[in-house]
Amino acid sequence: MIDFNTSASLSGRLQALMDQALESERDATAARDYLGASRVGASCERQLQFEYAKAPVDPEKGFSGRLLRIFERGHRTEDMAIRWLRLAGFQLKTEDAQGHQFGFSVANGRLRGHVDGVLISGPEGFAYPALWENKCLGGKSWRDVEKRKLAVSKPVYAAQIALYQTYLGLHEHPALFTAVNADTMEVYAELIPFDAGLAQRMSDRAVRVIEATEAGDLLPRAFNDSTHFECKFCAWADRCWKERA
Repeated sequence: MIDFNTSASLSGRLQALMDQALESERDATAARDYLGASRVGASCERQLQFEYAKAPVDPEKGFSGRLLRIFERGHRTEDMAIRWLRLAGFQLKTEDAQGHQFGFSVANGRLRGHVDGVLISGPEGFAYPALWENKCLGGKSWRDVEKRKLAVSKPVYAAQIALYQTYLGLHEHPALFTAVNADTMEVYAELIPFDAGLAQRMSDRAVRVIEATEAGDLLPRAFNDSTHFECKFCAWADRCWKERA
C-alpha cells in the first residue's frame, strides 16, 4: 500500500489528480477543424496532414497532464508580458472591437491563425503598427534563440510570424518577437522584418497539406529513418511508419 503521508507520495497523488482533471478538460474541448498557422512551419508535411485530419495519436503519445501544465504556463506568461509592455508605454491591442482575439481565416476557414497582439504606438525606436508575438521558453531553448536568432533557432515561429504579417496586413513594419525565459524571467526581444519568400512558401505549403489530405493522398515524410529524433517524438510515428509510402 502506498503511504500518502510521505511528501513524495503526496506530491505524486496530487499531481496525478491534477493531470487527470486537465486531461479530462482537454478531452472535452472540441478539436480544431482547421490547419493552424502556428504549425505550418513544422518540419514534416505528413505530420501536418495527420494533425489537420485529426488522426488518433499513437498510444502514450497524447499531451500528458505535465505538458498541459507547461502549455498553461505559457498562456499565463503571455498575460504577464502583455501587462509589462503596457506598463512600459506600448499601446498593445489583443482583441478587436467585438472582443475577439485578432486573427485571420482563409481557404474557406481551413487555414486560420490567432495572434498575440498588435502594437499600435509606444516608445521611440519601434515602427507602428506591428505584430507582436511572445513565447515562454525553457532556459536552454531561450539561450539558443538569443544566440542564433529566431529564424535559425525556431523556424516554426518564424514561419508563423510571416503568415500573420501577410494575412493581417502587418508586413510594412518588423514584428516584435519576445521570449520569456521560464527559468530566470529574462526577456529576449528581436525585430522580425517581413520575409515575403518565407510567407509565400508557407502559404503554398498550407494549401498543399490541405488539398492532399482532403484528396486522401499522403505527402512524403520529412525524414528517411524512423529513428530520427523528430520522428521519435512525433505523436503519429507508429501510424506513419506502418505506411509504405
